[in-house]
Amino acid sequence: MFEVFRNAWKIADLRKKILFTLFIVLIFRLGASIFVPFLDSAGIADILGMNSSDGNLFSYWDQMTGGSLSNGTLFAMSITPYINASIIVQLLTVAIKPLERLAKEGDEGRKKLNKINKFVALGLAIFQAVAFYITLRNGNVVVYTKGFDSVLAMITIVACFVAGASLIIWLGDQISERGIGNGISIILFAGIVSRLPNNIFDLIKQMETGVVNMILVPIILIIYVAMITLVVLMTNAERRIPVQYAKRVVGRKMYGGQSTYIPIKVAMSGVMPIIFAMSIMSLPSTICYFFNIKGDYTSGHDFWEGFVRLFSTSSWLYAVLYFLLIIGFNYFYVAIQYNPIEIANNLKKNNGAIPGYRPGQPTADFIRNSLNKVTLIGAIFLGFIAIFPIIFQNVSGIRGLSLGGTTMLIVVGVALETMRTLESQMMMRHHKGFLE
Repeated sequence: MFEVFRNAWKIADLRKKILFTLFIVLIFRLGASIFVPFLDSAGIADILGMNSSDGNLFSYWDQMTGGSLSNGTLFAMSITPYINASIIVQLLTVAIKPLERLAKEGDEGRKKLNKINKFVALGLAIFQAVAFYITLRNGNVVVYTKGFDSVLAMITIVACFVAGASLIIWLGDQISERGIGNGISIILFAGIVSRLPNNIFDLIKQMETGVVNMILVPIILIIYVAMITLVVLMTNAERRIPVQYAKRVVGRKMYGGQSTYIPIKVAMSGVMPIIFAMSIMSLPSTICYFFNIKGDYTSGHDFWEGFVRLFSTSSWLYAVLYFLLIIGFNYFYVAIQYNPIEIANNLKKNNGAIPGYRPGQPTADFIRNSLNKVTLIGAIFLGFIAIFPIIFQNVSGIRGLSLGGTTMLIVVGVALETMRTLESQMMMRHHKGFLE
């Protein structure tokens, strides 16, 4: 990785793109330090329960925003509205035929879908900003809550949150057009990585208070390295189905006859199943949170207090249900993304065939069986990565460390994607061409 960066830095054009990307990331981190007016930023983290392990939806959002949500800054919404909008539009492309046609129209269709994503993201940003404002007002961290001042405060706070989310989408587009890699992914990567110093400080505090034994520190580092290695291997792993194209003569020329393969990624769904499962599992704790039921047996609702504790991130029941939901959503996401019948028909139209299987339905059945086996391996991998922090925290007693799950997959995935982008651009610049 460092070799790729060093070689890319030697090329003036790529060096400008790298510096521009770093500049946009710097702007993003500066915006994450600008506090929204009319808010008591010191009390926001406490009312959202960021130091607890109840696993509510706000904790998940704060993890994705790099701590901006718990600090009540301009980028508190971060890119979560855009991510949710992308998921919604992607699912709708399967159910709505016009959107499906747009997805198959190439660059022009993707541009139109991107515009639809942005409009949906704007609507979601407004909804999330209003919901977050109501939560903050109920938590008594809004300075003005009566009269005309309260209306002005509400408009200002909601407008700041929506403007911050819109600005982040614009910054991501600038990176995609003039920088290196996918802009939205880079910003998400920067937000998650920015929490690393806080995790280190939390670990040091736990060591000072005696919660964590010094002997566990090398074990934690080894676990980090092992998990990163596993994620890299599984992200690059794929099942290659061989394909042989028949020879055909057109005029005086012969076409076809070459051998190739159909790649099936083991982790083709990425972090989407984890995001879906995490959203579902966080709903019980989030709903109880609005009714001030936090699982500490202080609200007088013993049944609901126990219910919240069952769905806290430290519960074994939570881990089991979380694992099963990830497997289910992984199969669902792969099913809407991969159509074996369409692939078999395309092979038949292009005179291609899988050795040992007849074109048509037998080929589609073989692809479907191979896809199911690979999907199961990928689902188990995603489930293990997601629940490992829960198992590790329950066994070791260490809290607040991002040892896996969504953050690990996003960080490693974005790093690999950026490396591949740099390598491809360097390859294009070193290609001599046909005239030399």
